[in-house]
Amino acid sequence: MNSRATALRILEDAGCSRNVIEHCISVSDLAVDIARKLSLKGKQSDIELIEMGGLLHDLGRSRTHGIAHAVAGAVIARELELDERLVQIIKRHIGAGISAEEAVTLGLPEDDYMPRTIEEKIVAHADNLIVGTRRITIEERISLMKEKNINIESIKRVRALANEIGVV
Repeated sequence: MNSRATALRILEDAGCSRNVIEHCISVSDLAVDIARKLSLKGKQSDIELIEMGGLLHDLGRSRTHGIAHAVAGAVIARELELDERLVQIIKRHIGAGISAEEAVTLGLPEDDYMPRTIEEKIVAHADNLIVGTRRITIEERISLMKEKNINIESIKRVRALANEIGVV
């Protein structure tokens, strides 16, 4: 799959709402912008994969809006026989990742949900910087996480990911 239109059709066919699709477009656009800025600094990534990953990262919101949407999205992506790299972006985009141990406590299948590749990290970071379709700062994201009583380790990972990416 290499087309924005194809990704948007997948979201629509899966039953994603208009606001979820608009959010995915915003995340994808920011992720591509981040990837381009990183490439100017010599950090190369697959921009097409990042664009598609950004568009499809919330595919699972067609089935649930809870944290399990990452797992649901990965299942849908596999059912559609999408590139495994896209499946991993979808599965690993929550915050700055979830460890296998945390996954169990959150009711998710025990698995590694930590972003590993530069493409996975860029999409996760871009998602952290978008609320709906509105761009926010990393400090605003952390403040929102604190309001929701998200654990301190997750907050530290979000900050560390922002520092690692280093471009906004």
